Amino acid sequence: MLPTLRRTLPVAPGLISLVLSVVITANAAPRVLRAQPPAPGPTGTSVRQLPTGPITIGDAARLAAARAAPVGVARLRAVQANARARQSRSALLPDIQAVAALDGRTFNTATLGIDFPPTPGNPPLFDPDGEVVGPVNTTDIRGRLATPLVDFAALGRYRGARASAAAAGVEVASAAQEAAERAATAYVRLQHALGQLTARAADSSLAAELLNVARDQLSAGVGVRLDVTRAESRLAAMRAQLLVARNERDRAELDLRRALDLPLDGRVMLADALAVPTRATIPTAEEAVTLALDRRPELELLDAQLAAARQFITATRDERLPALSLFVDDGVIGKSVAHLLNSYTWGVQLTVPIFDGFRRGGQTDEQEAQLHELQLRRHDLEQQVAAEVRAALLDLSSAAELAEAAREQLRLAEQEVDQARERFRTGVTGNADVMTASLSLTGARTQVNDALTSYQTARVALARAEGDVTALP
Repeated sequence: MLPTLRRTLPVAPGLISLVLSVVITANAAPRVLRAQPPAPGPTGTSVRQLPTGPITIGDAARLAAARAAPVGVARLRAVQANARARQSRSALLPDIQAVAALDGRTFNTATLGIDFPPTPGNPPLFDPDGEVVGPVNTTDIRGRLATPLVDFAALGRYRGARASAAAAGVEVASAAQEAAERAATAYVRLQHALGQLTARAADSSLAAELLNVARDQLSAGVGVRLDVTRAESRLAAMRAQLLVARNERDRAELDLRRALDLPLDGRVMLADALAVPTRATIPTAEEAVTLALDRRPELELLDAQLAAARQFITATRDERLPALSLFVDDGVIGKSVAHLLNSYTWGVQLTVPIFDGFRRGGQTDEQEAQLHELQLRRHDLEQQVAAEVRAALLDLSSAAELAEAAREQLRLAEQEVDQARERFRTGVTGNADVMTASLSLTGARTQVNDALTSYQTARVALARAEGDVTALP
């Protein structure tokens, strides 16, 4: 009786501020992601419906995990692995055939191997040198069955194929996490680019305001031409930086659409900007490492590959064991359809391997070396996972502290600009102090944006190290 097998599966002097404001608003406004029809999955089903409004970083990660091409490729490989497992299972199931044959042939009597000696006084039945007789026409209709009764090697190969199919299924999860990480990282880059664009827009508005003040003071006879030139130079510099920031925004948006496998001429709206970090959300190293060791799909993949390697080693060793099979051939045969008689053949066959030229020994040694290689890779991956988690936690904590310091620096820079601008408006000093303060403010805004980006990047890195990027909110 066959064993039961379980299945798994981007002027006017008096209007500079207004014009800049309109231009900045038109180019910095979020861009909407329009709904698209669901993309067909590799098995003909629809993947996750595309959002029609703003998307969060978690939405981006989950969308990439469902739509990215590498994930689809991994799914197809899993389908192939399951198909190979079904093919391997065929060695454990009966092979049943129905055969109908109508044939005719002639015979040379000298090749029959039988001598027909003549009776005394009579000529030989057949020419001793041979003669052609026939044709003999036959009709043969029968069924044939061959089935293994005991075959440990075939059973081991099937179990190994099923373990390989399970490993291919885990590879889909690993590919999904990698795609989610790429999308989340692209999302953070777009957040950074939008933050830079907003900062440069504010710098441009301040430069335009200072230029208007300098021109008004010059017209009133209380200012100097140098202040106007300085303000014009500052405004030109800010326009150039605004163009650069706009280009970076467009490039980052393009990268995000590519990571999400969306049309490259589409629009994306982010649901949130770079957030102020909260120290309380940082887990301890021990908790994060434990979670990572339990969730990382790469570790699960290696475990599945180890299980498959062990099964194939067992199957190779079991080839030394005897195999028992049954065959049955039953049907009717005759010279015509009207004259058919039943005939059958059946038997039980025992196959005992004796010597194969040391093939199995060499194959077993190769498979055991592969098994030890997988074990070493898993041990190294455990150390790598723990190091990645701890490094991400260090980056997260450092980025949170850096963001706090950068925000304090920004507050002081804004205060310095306000004081220098008031002195300039009242004519106490020229605009040199304002220009110096505005440069400091530009740098402070950039540092805050960079620090918040570093924090969000570390969040994504920690989620990837823990093996659950798609769980980001």
